[in-house]
Amino acid sequence: MSVFISESIASTGAVNQDSPYSFIIMLLVFGLIFYFMILFPQQKRAKEHKKMMCAISKGDEVLTNGGLLGRVIKVTETGYITLALNENTEVIIKRDFVTAMLPKGTLKQL
Repeated sequence: MSVFISESIASTGAVNQDSPYSFIIMLLVFGLIFYFMILFPQQKRAKEHKKMMCAISKGDEVLTNGGLLGRVIKVTETGYITLALNENTEVIIKRDFVTAMLPKGTLKQL
């Protein structure tokens, strides 16, 4: 007799036989949950951001990743845009760093 586990508790008598496919089914279910909770929304956001980047045109007011607010004054074919932060300051940034397009007149309200 064992000191830690008595024989009556250790031996249940019944052997649990699961289906050999239950592990595969469980992995598939977790994979689907992972896809619909994480990957699908991320792909949707990336597609919307790419669409927004392609729609940037002269005169749009944008917010960058660095927190700069400005009006687009020039769009180049190489993927760069020129932002006017105020009357004297212009900044050239890559189009990828635009986070959001702001409604017209936002800069005047600030």
